[in-house]
Amino acid sequence: MSATTSPSPVPTDDDQASVPVRGGVALALGCFLWLGPYLGVNAVLLPARVAEIAPQEKTGVIALLATVAMIVATLANVLIGAFSDLTRSRWGRRSPWLIVGSIGSAAMLLAVGRASTVGQLVLLWAIYQVFLNAIVAPLLAVISDRIAPRHRGTISSIYAFGYSAGLYGGQIIGAQFLGGLWAGFVVLAALTLLSGPVAVLLLREPSSRDLPRRHLSKAMLLDSFSLPRKDCRDYYLALFGKFLIISATFAISGYQLYILTDYMRLGDGSTAGYISSIATILMITALVMSAISGPVSDRIGRRKLPVVVAGVLVAVGVLVPAVSASPWTMLVYAVIAGVGMGAFNAVDQALNVEVLPNQDTAAKDLGVLNLANTGGQIVGPIVAAAAISAIGYRAMFPLAAALALVGCVLILMIRRVR
Repeated sequence: MSATTSPSPVPTDDDQASVPVRGGVALALGCFLWLGPYLGVNAVLLPARVAEIAPQEKTGVIALLATVAMIVATLANVLIGAFSDLTRSRWGRRSPWLIVGSIGSAAMLLAVGRASTVGQLVLLWAIYQVFLNAIVAPLLAVISDRIAPRHRGTISSIYAFGYSAGLYGGQIIGAQFLGGLWAGFVVLAALTLLSGPVAVLLLREPSSRDLPRRHLSKAMLLDSFSLPRKDCRDYYLALFGKFLIISATFAISGYQLYILTDYMRLGDGSTAGYISSIATILMITALVMSAISGPVSDRIGRRKLPVVVAGVLVAVGVLVPAVSASPWTMLVYAVIAGVGMGAFNAVDQALNVEVLPNQDTAAKDLGVLNLANTGGQIVGPIVAAAAISAIGYRAMFPLAAALALVGCVLILMIRRVR
């Protein structure tokens, strides 16, 4: 069975003899086209815009934007994931949401680029999170819907390739527009607009009209719109382990502009060059590990070990800039953390699918798990801001390393997956 056949039931290993490459490419491109713009804005253009609007309160405003985004993203992920699971249409369960999410996210990025007050930024950034999660939750559910267990590591690797390209490529693109922020917002909005349509065209999702419909009841509402309640110990260990590891990485990347300018005292000319160099190193190392780690995980039949090793590498990488306030430490961080995050992203999605407590609510439950990504991207800078305010920039690095190591411990505690 290929990745373009009926979404129910989920293909077994016997059904899906070969790797469903088209489904993997759809995931990779769809992810790159939403995540690249998101990170280009979140890590580069948004901090630069905040510095123009409120230069004296920039760290506090970034923390406020992160907090509001986390709250909105949490609610949006659960609700949109649940509605996606319940959607019955000629275009399938996931495709309508991918299209609406892409259009809305692109429009909101343009609006954010024109915002002139902190209040406008907060409101528009919150609305953007709603539309963004209409892409994220349905797209992730494709792995659970249409990929047999034997191929999930490989497909997660293909997905991670797109994820890593977006994660770091978006920052490279964003850094090119530090001298002209509006043009950067336009380019990144245009890329976002392509995310859903590209994924939909490649996936060619069949109609979901014939799938069983759930009648309105208390049990249906609880299953569809609440967090998992049964057989979910491993699910929550995966959630919080992932959350802490992602938080560790984004404590650094979310503040890298200020680390370079305020901690390492670089001027504007050098800063743009270092941001591009760091992002390039992170991207190359992550892409290489993304291509290798998933197939290796499939071959050895293990998910936890590759994820934990990757988390330890992240912890080592984020600790390096504490050694010296010299720019070279950020380059070393990029090499070590890039290897770690590449391996982590390649295997983690396969781990997530295998700890799901209920296949029927896959989009909602994977959407909640993905909050570890979006939440970590948001909470990481909040933790960094607290460390900077209380002690100084040097304190944020050991704190980030500690987060990653605790996350590794939680992953090790998972029982269901080897």
